[in-house]
Amino acid sequence: MEIRRISEDKRAFLPLLLLGDEQLDMVERYLFRGELFALYDGGRLRTVAVVTEEGGGIWELKNLATEPESQRRGYGRAMVNHVIRVCRGRGTRLLVGTGDSPLTLPFYRVCGFQESHRVENFFTDHYDHPIFEAGVQLRDMVYLAMEL
Repeated sequence: MEIRRISEDKRAFLPLLLLGDEQLDMVERYLFRGELFALYDGGRLRTVAVVTEEGGGIWELKNLATEPESQRRGYGRAMVNHVIRVCRGRGTRLLVGTGDSPLTLPFYRVCGFQESHRVENFFTDHYDHPIFEAGVQLRDMVYLAMEL
């Protein structure tokens, strides 16, 4: 397994990034100001992540996506651990925002994040179409935090 920092041709990773955040203009808001990481295993791209510096020692994991065939194999957890290592020493807190989903919230809790706050109606106000995950329409953005 190898994780690479990608600094050029970030748009080439959009097909996978759009699995983590399915609206292009939302991805473009953070992709070019953030750090993009790509996890490869067996020479194949498995997982991507984008992390941004938000100021005041705060970093935010904006996108985490694993190709469907490679999910539930530890790639997402490996990427989160990598992001934590990268941000440690560069900041004091790592945030991740996600929908109120029965799939993603338990994953981030297992990774060591704790619920911080919510932004009500984020998905209904900022996306041009309803977003569903595990049969649940996402409405609020749930922020989870970890002290670095």
